[in-house]
Amino acid sequence: MSDSPRPVPPVGIVATAQEASGALEQIQEAERLGIAAAWMTTGGTRADALTIFAAALARTERIVLGSCIVPTWPRHPVALAQQVRALEEISPGRFRLGIGPGHEPGMVHTFGVEWRTPLTHLREYLHVLTSLLHDGEVNYEGNHVIARASLDTPLSTPVMASALQLRSFRACGELADGAISWNAPANYLLEKALPALQEGAASAKRNRPPLIAHVPVCVSEDRSEVLEAGRAQLGRSAQLPFYAGMLAAAGFPKAAENVDEVLIDSLVVSGNEEQVASRLIELQMAGLDELLVQPIGPGEPKPWIERGLSAVARTVERLR
Repeated sequence: MSDSPRPVPPVGIVATAQEASGALEQIQEAERLGIAAAWMTTGGTRADALTIFAAALARTERIVLGSCIVPTWPRHPVALAQQVRALEEISPGRFRLGIGPGHEPGMVHTFGVEWRTPLTHLREYLHVLTSLLHDGEVNYEGNHVIARASLDTPLSTPVMASALQLRSFRACGELADGAISWNAPANYLLEKALPALQEGAASAKRNRPPLIAHVPVCVSEDRSEVLEAGRAQLGRSAQLPFYAGMLAAAGFPKAAENVDEVLIDSLVVSGNEEQVASRLIELQMAGLDELLVQPIGPGEPKPWIERGLSAVARTVERLR
Protein backbone atom coordinates (compact mmCIF):
# COMPACT_ATOMS: atom_id res chain seq x y z
CA MET A 1 0.00 0.00 0.00
CA SER A 2 1.23 3.47 -0.87
CA ASP A 3 2.32 5.51 2.15
CA SER A 4 2.38 8.78 0.21
CA PRO A 5 0.80 11.80 1.94
CA ARG A 6 -1.04 12.75 -1.23
CA PRO A 7 -4.12 14.92 -0.71
CA VAL A 8 -7.47 13.13 -0.59
CA PRO A 9 -10.04 15.67 -1.82
CA PRO A 10 -13.48 15.04 -0.29
CA VAL A 11 -15.28 15.73 -3.59
CA GLY A 12 -14.17 15.39 -7.21
CA ILE A 13 -15.78 15.51 -10.65
CA VAL A 14 -15.99 12.95 -13.46
CA ALA A 15 -14.97 14.42 -16.82
CA THR A 16 -17.62 12.96 -19.10
CA ALA A 17 -17.01 14.72 -22.42
CA GLN A 18 -16.92 12.28 -25.32
CA GLU A 19 -13.98 13.94 -27.09
CA ALA A 20 -10.49 14.39 -25.71
CA SER A 21 -10.54 18.16 -26.22
CA GLY A 22 -13.79 18.43 -24.27
CA ALA A 23 -12.40 16.36 -21.42
CA LEU A 24 -9.35 18.61 -21.24
CA GLU A 25 -11.60 21.67 -21.07
CA GLN A 26 -13.62 20.10 -18.25
CA ILE A 27 -10.51 19.31 -16.22
CA GLN A 28 -9.15 22.81 -16.70
CA GLU A 29 -12.50 24.35 -15.75
CA ALA A 30 -12.69 22.15 -12.66
CA GLU A 31 -9.29 23.42 -11.52
CA ARG A 32 -10.34 27.02 -12.20
CA LEU A 33 -13.41 26.49 -9.99
CA GLY A 34 -11.31 25.17 -7.13
CA ILE A 35 -12.28 21.50 -7.50
CA ALA A 36 -9.33 19.43 -6.30
CA ALA A 37 -9.91 16.14 -8.18
CA ALA A 38 -11.05 15.02 -11.61
CA TRP A 39 -11.68 11.48 -12.84
CA MET A 40 -12.15 9.73 -16.16
CA THR A 41 -13.27 6.29 -17.25
CA THR A 42 -11.69 4.22 -20.01
CA GLY A 43 -13.88 1.82 -21.92
CA GLY A 44 -14.82 0.52 -25.35
CA THR A 45 -13.14 2.56 -28.04
CA ARG A 46 -13.42 5.94 -26.30
CA ALA A 47 -10.30 8.08 -26.08
CA ASP A 48 -7.85 6.67 -23.56
CA ALA A 49 -8.06 8.45 -20.19
CA LEU A 50 -4.36 8.14 -19.33
CA THR A 51 -3.36 9.71 -22.63
CA ILE A 52 -5.73 12.61 -21.95
CA PHE A 53 -4.32 12.89 -18.43
CA ALA A 54 -0.81 13.36 -19.82
CA ALA A 55 -2.02 16.44 -21.69
CA ALA A 56 -4.09 17.61 -18.72
CA LEU A 57 -1.17 17.40 -16.29
CA ALA A 58 0.87 19.61 -18.61
CA ARG A 59 -1.95 22.19 -18.80
CA THR A 60 -2.90 22.36 -15.11
CA GLU A 61 -1.05 23.02 -11.87
CA ARG A 62 -2.91 21.57 -8.89
CA ILE A 63 -5.81 19.29 -9.72
CA VAL A 64 -5.34 15.59 -8.88
CA LEU A 65 -6.37 13.18 -11.64
CA GLY A 66 -7.68 9.64 -11.26
CA SER A 67 -8.79 6.77 -13.48
CA CYS A 68 -12.12 5.15 -12.65
CA ILE A 69 -11.28 2.73 -14.11
CA VAL A 70 -8.68 1.33 -16.51
CA PRO A 71 -9.82 -2.19 -17.51
CA THR A 72 -7.22 -4.79 -16.62
CA TRP A 73 -7.75 -7.49 -19.25
CA PRO A 74 -6.56 -5.53 -22.33
CA ARG A 75 -3.31 -4.23 -20.75
CA HIS A 76 -0.46 -6.06 -19.11
CA PRO A 77 0.28 -4.54 -15.68
CA VAL A 78 3.90 -3.78 -16.61
CA ALA A 79 2.69 -1.82 -19.65
CA LEU A 80 0.29 0.06 -17.39
CA ALA A 81 3.12 0.77 -14.96
CA GLN A 82 5.04 2.35 -17.83
CA GLN A 83 2.13 4.72 -18.43
CA VAL A 84 1.94 5.53 -14.72
CA ARG A 85 5.66 6.30 -14.69
CA ALA A 86 5.21 8.77 -17.55
CA LEU A 87 2.40 10.58 -15.72
CA GLU A 88 4.42 10.77 -12.52
CA GLU A 89 7.42 12.16 -14.37
CA ILE A 90 5.26 14.82 -16.04
CA SER A 91 3.78 16.02 -12.74
CA PRO A 92 4.72 14.04 -9.60
CA GLY A 93 2.03 13.30 -7.04
CA ARG A 94 -1.01 14.30 -9.11
CA PHE A 95 -2.23 10.96 -10.44
CA ARG A 96 -4.15 8.11 -8.81
CA LEU A 97 -4.59 4.83 -10.65
CA GLY A 98 -7.92 3.01 -10.52
CA ILE A 99 -8.17 -0.40 -12.20
CA GLY A 100 -10.85 -3.06 -12.55
CA PRO A 101 -11.80 -6.14 -14.54
CA GLY A 102 -14.78 -4.54 -16.25
CA HIS A 103 -17.64 -6.78 -17.32
CA GLU A 104 -17.71 -10.02 -19.27
CA PRO A 105 -19.79 -8.91 -22.31
CA GLY A 106 -17.52 -6.01 -23.18
CA MET A 107 -14.24 -7.74 -22.43
CA VAL A 108 -15.10 -10.86 -24.41
CA HIS A 109 -16.83 -9.14 -27.33
CA THR A 110 -14.37 -6.27 -27.78
CA PHE A 111 -11.05 -7.80 -26.75
CA GLY A 112 -11.67 -11.53 -27.07
CA VAL A 113 -10.36 -12.27 -23.58
CA GLU A 114 -10.82 -15.64 -21.90
CA TRP A 115 -13.07 -14.50 -19.07
CA ARG A 116 -12.51 -16.65 -15.99
CA THR A 117 -12.23 -16.03 -12.23
CA PRO A 118 -12.22 -12.22 -12.59
CA LEU A 119 -11.63 -11.57 -8.89
CA THR A 120 -8.52 -13.78 -8.95
CA HIS A 121 -7.41 -11.90 -12.04
CA LEU A 122 -7.86 -8.58 -10.22
CA ARG A 123 -6.00 -9.80 -7.12
CA GLU A 124 -3.03 -10.94 -9.22
CA TYR A 125 -3.04 -7.70 -11.18
CA LEU A 126 -3.06 -5.66 -7.97
CA HIS A 127 -0.19 -7.69 -6.56
CA VAL A 128 1.95 -7.13 -9.66
CA LEU A 129 1.19 -3.41 -9.91
CA THR A 130 1.72 -2.59 -6.24
CA SER A 131 4.89 -4.67 -6.05
CA LEU A 132 6.38 -3.04 -9.13
CA LEU A 133 5.28 0.53 -8.43
CA HIS A 134 5.72 0.65 -4.65
CA ASP A 135 8.57 -1.82 -4.10
CA GLY A 136 10.33 -1.21 -7.40
CA GLU A 137 10.34 -4.80 -8.63
CA VAL A 138 8.16 -7.83 -9.27
CA ASN A 139 8.80 -11.47 -10.07
CA TYR A 140 5.46 -13.23 -10.23
CA GLU A 141 3.77 -16.15 -11.96
CA GLY A 142 0.05 -16.48 -11.32
CA ASN A 143 -2.92 -18.12 -12.98
CA HIS A 144 -3.60 -14.99 -15.03
CA VAL A 145 -0.53 -12.77 -14.88
CA ILE A 146 3.19 -13.37 -15.35
CA ALA A 147 5.47 -10.40 -14.73
CA ARG A 148 9.19 -9.88 -14.16
CA ALA A 149 10.33 -6.27 -14.12
CA SER A 150 11.98 -3.55 -12.04
CA LEU A 151 11.97 0.25 -11.80
CA ASP A 152 14.94 2.54 -11.23
CA THR A 153 12.99 4.26 -8.46
CA PRO A 154 9.74 3.07 -6.82
CA LEU A 155 6.67 5.27 -7.28
CA SER A 156 4.12 6.21 -4.63
CA THR A 157 1.14 6.29 -7.01
CA PRO A 158 -1.96 4.99 -5.18
CA VAL A 159 -3.38 1.86 -6.85
CA MET A 160 -7.12 1.54 -6.32
CA ALA A 161 -9.65 -0.91 -7.72
CA SER A 162 -13.30 -1.03 -8.67
CA ALA A 163 -15.70 -2.75 -6.31
CA LEU A 164 -19.37 -3.66 -6.66
CA GLN A 165 -20.08 -6.82 -4.68
CA LEU A 166 -18.88 -7.32 -1.13
CA ARG A 167 -16.12 -9.79 -1.96
CA SER A 168 -14.58 -7.11 -4.20
CA PHE A 169 -14.66 -4.60 -1.34
CA ARG A 170 -12.95 -7.17 0.89
CA ALA A 171 -10.25 -7.69 -1.74
CA CYS A 172 -9.71 -3.93 -1.98
CA GLY A 173 -9.44 -3.72 1.79
CA GLU A 174 -6.77 -6.37 1.70
CA LEU A 175 -4.73 -5.32 -1.33
CA ALA A 176 -5.60 -1.89 -2.75
CA ASP A 177 -5.08 1.77 -1.85
CA GLY A 178 -8.80 2.39 -2.21
CA ALA A 179 -12.10 1.00 -3.49
CA ILE A 180 -14.04 2.78 -6.24
CA SER A 181 -17.79 2.19 -6.46
CA TRP A 182 -20.03 2.80 -9.47
CA ASN A 183 -23.83 3.11 -9.54
CA ALA A 184 -24.10 1.84 -5.96
CA PRO A 185 -26.76 3.29 -3.62
CA ALA A 186 -25.41 5.23 -0.65
CA ASN A 187 -27.06 3.00 1.96
CA TYR A 188 -25.41 -0.08 0.45
CA LEU A 189 -22.02 1.62 0.59
CA LEU A 190 -22.42 2.82 4.17
CA GLU A 191 -24.07 -0.27 5.64
CA LYS A 192 -22.43 -3.11 3.71
CA ALA A 193 -19.50 -2.01 1.56
CA LEU A 194 -17.61 -0.07 4.24
CA PRO A 195 -17.74 -2.98 6.73
CA ALA A 196 -16.57 -5.38 3.99
CA LEU A 197 -13.69 -3.02 3.16
CA GLN A 198 -12.79 -2.96 6.85
CA GLU A 199 -12.94 -6.78 7.05
CA GLY A 200 -10.48 -7.08 4.18
CA ALA A 201 -8.12 -4.57 5.75
CA ALA A 202 -8.29 -6.32 9.13
CA SER A 203 -7.47 -9.67 7.54
CA ALA A 204 -4.29 -8.14 6.10
CA LYS A 205 -3.52 -6.28 9.35
CA ARG A 206 -3.56 -2.88 7.71
CA ASN A 207 -5.59 0.32 7.94
CA ARG A 208 -8.78 0.49 5.94
CA PRO A 209 -8.19 2.24 2.61
CA PRO A 210 -10.66 4.91 1.50
CA LEU A 211 -13.93 4.27 -0.27
CA ILE A 212 -14.33 6.55 -3.29
CA ALA A 213 -18.08 6.66 -3.87
CA HIS A 214 -19.46 7.35 -7.33
CA VAL A 215 -22.47 9.71 -7.07
CA PRO A 216 -24.51 10.62 -10.16
CA VAL A 217 -25.85 14.18 -9.86
CA CYS A 218 -28.70 15.74 -11.81
CA VAL A 219 -28.93 19.46 -11.03
CA SER A 220 -32.65 19.87 -11.68
CA GLU A 221 -35.87 20.35 -9.71
CA ASP A 222 -37.87 18.85 -12.58
CA ARG A 223 -38.90 15.37 -11.45
CA SER A 224 -39.34 14.05 -14.98
CA GLU A 225 -35.80 15.14 -15.92
CA VAL A 226 -34.32 13.45 -12.86
CA LEU A 227 -36.16 10.18 -13.51
CA GLU A 228 -35.22 10.17 -17.20
CA ALA A 229 -31.57 10.77 -16.31
CA GLY A 230 -31.61 8.08 -13.62
CA ARG A 231 -33.14 5.45 -15.89
CA ALA A 232 -30.59 6.23 -18.60
CA GLN A 233 -27.79 5.98 -16.04
CA LEU A 234 -28.88 2.60 -14.69
CA GLY A 235 -30.77 1.02 -17.56
CA ARG A 236 -28.09 -1.07 -19.27
CA SER A 237 -25.74 -1.56 -16.35
CA ALA A 238 -28.51 -2.93 -14.11
CA GLN A 239 -28.74 -5.91 -16.47
CA LEU A 240 -25.06 -6.86 -16.11
CA PRO A 241 -24.43 -9.69 -13.61
CA PHE A 242 -22.06 -7.82 -11.28
CA TYR A 243 -24.38 -4.82 -11.06
CA ALA A 244 -27.47 -7.00 -10.67
CA GLY A 245 -25.83 -8.81 -7.77
CA MET A 246 -24.82 -5.55 -6.08
CA LEU A 247 -28.27 -4.00 -6.55
CA ALA A 248 -29.94 -7.13 -5.18
CA ALA A 249 -27.74 -6.90 -2.08
CA ALA A 250 -28.71 -3.24 -1.84
CA GLY A 251 -32.40 -4.19 -1.69
CA PHE A 252 -33.34 -3.97 -5.37
CA PRO A 253 -33.55 -7.58 -6.62
CA LYS A 254 -35.66 -6.66 -9.68
CA ALA A 255 -33.52 -3.75 -10.90
CA ALA A 256 -32.68 -5.58 -14.13
CA GLU A 257 -36.39 -5.63 -14.97
CA ASN A 258 -37.42 -2.24 -13.62
CA VAL A 259 -35.39 0.78 -12.55
CA ASP A 260 -38.01 2.32 -10.28
CA GLU A 261 -38.18 5.71 -8.58
CA VAL A 262 -37.02 4.37 -5.22
CA LEU A 263 -33.82 3.03 -6.77
CA ILE A 264 -33.19 6.25 -8.67
CA ASP A 265 -33.68 8.32 -5.53
CA SER A 266 -31.28 6.07 -3.61
CA LEU A 267 -28.56 6.66 -6.19
CA VAL A 268 -29.03 10.03 -7.91
CA VAL A 269 -28.56 13.29 -6.02
CA SER A 270 -30.85 15.95 -7.49
CA GLY A 271 -32.30 19.40 -6.86
CA ASN A 272 -30.97 22.90 -7.28
CA GLU A 273 -27.29 23.63 -6.73
CA GLU A 274 -27.69 24.38 -3.03
CA GLN A 275 -29.75 21.23 -2.42
CA VAL A 276 -27.22 19.10 -4.30
CA ALA A 277 -24.32 20.60 -2.36
CA SER A 278 -26.10 19.95 0.94
CA ARG A 279 -26.76 16.30 0.07
CA LEU A 280 -23.18 15.73 -1.08
CA ILE A 281 -21.92 17.12 2.22
CA GLU A 282 -24.34 14.83 4.09
CA LEU A 283 -22.98 11.80 2.26
CA GLN A 284 -19.40 12.76 2.94
CA MET A 285 -20.11 13.40 6.60
CA ALA A 286 -21.99 10.10 6.88
CA GLY A 287 -18.77 8.20 6.27
CA LEU A 288 -18.08 8.05 2.54
CA ASP A 289 -14.43 9.02 2.36
CA GLU A 290 -14.50 10.69 -1.03
CA LEU A 291 -17.22 11.48 -3.56
CA LEU A 292 -16.76 10.98 -7.27
CA VAL A 293 -19.50 13.15 -8.79
CA GLN A 294 -20.81 12.42 -12.29
CA PRO A 295 -23.09 15.09 -13.81
CA ILE A 296 -26.04 13.50 -15.65
CA GLY A 297 -29.18 14.77 -17.35
CA PRO A 298 -31.39 14.11 -20.37
CA GLY A 299 -30.55 15.44 -23.83
CA GLU A 300 -27.52 17.57 -24.67
CA PRO A 301 -24.85 16.89 -22.01
CA LYS A 302 -23.10 20.29 -21.97
CA PRO A 303 -25.57 22.19 -19.73
CA TRP A 304 -25.71 19.30 -17.27
CA ILE A 305 -21.92 19.19 -17.09
CA GLU A 306 -21.81 22.94 -16.43
CA ARG A 307 -24.46 22.67 -13.70
CA GLY A 308 -22.66 19.71 -12.15
CA LEU A 309 -19.33 21.55 -12.09
CA SER A 310 -20.99 24.52 -10.43
CA ALA A 311 -22.68 22.34 -7.80
CA VAL A 312 -19.43 20.56 -6.96
CA ALA A 313 -17.59 23.89 -6.73
CA ARG A 314 -20.27 25.08 -4.29
CA THR A 315 -19.83 21.89 -2.27
CA VAL A 316 -16.07 22.30 -2.11
CA GLU A 317 -16.45 25.91 -0.97
CA ARG A 318 -18.83 24.90 1.83
CA LEU A 319 -16.49 22.12 2.99
CA ARG A 320 -13.56 24.50 3.44
